Amino acid sequence: MKVSYARILALQDLNEDGVSLRGLDASGAEFAEIQLPKANLSNANLTEADLSNADLSNANLNQANLHQTKLSGVNLSGANLSFAKLHGANLSSANLSSSNLICADLSHANLSGANLRNANLSGASLAEAYLTGANLKGALVGTSELSAAFLEGAIMPDGSKYTNRQAG
Repeated sequence: MKVSYARILALQDLNEDGVSLRGLDASGAEFAEIQLPKANLSNANLTEADLSNADLSNANLNQANLHQTKLSGVNLSGANLSFAKLHGANLSSANLSSSNLICADLSHANLSGANLRNANLSGASLAEAYLTGANLKGALVGTSELSAAFLEGAIMPDGSKYTNRQAG
């Protein structure tokens, strides 16, 4: 069963009680708007799940598999997403401010309009990631990581707005 409100409530209750959700296998689950702030979801398998508009602020998603996951509008501020697999994930309009994305795979991810202020993207793969209109002000990210991403209209780490500077 994809949509289970009882499952959502059970996960929220477990999280509120401080129970670790480490290694949770919920591939393809419908968890839109779930409230799991500070949850331990390290090593979780949430492949192709729907977590749109969820609250995962300050959650631990270290090494989580979020391949093709719907995360639009999600609050991941302060979250640990180091080494997470976010290939092809939809993070449009997501709040990733001050999040840890060290060595995360964000290739082919949609980060259009995402808030990445002060996020740590060191070593992250951004190959063909869409960062159009994203806010990267204060983010720790090198030009090598950004070179393979689509950046039109993005606010760069130095606060300037990206414009397509073609050699000519």
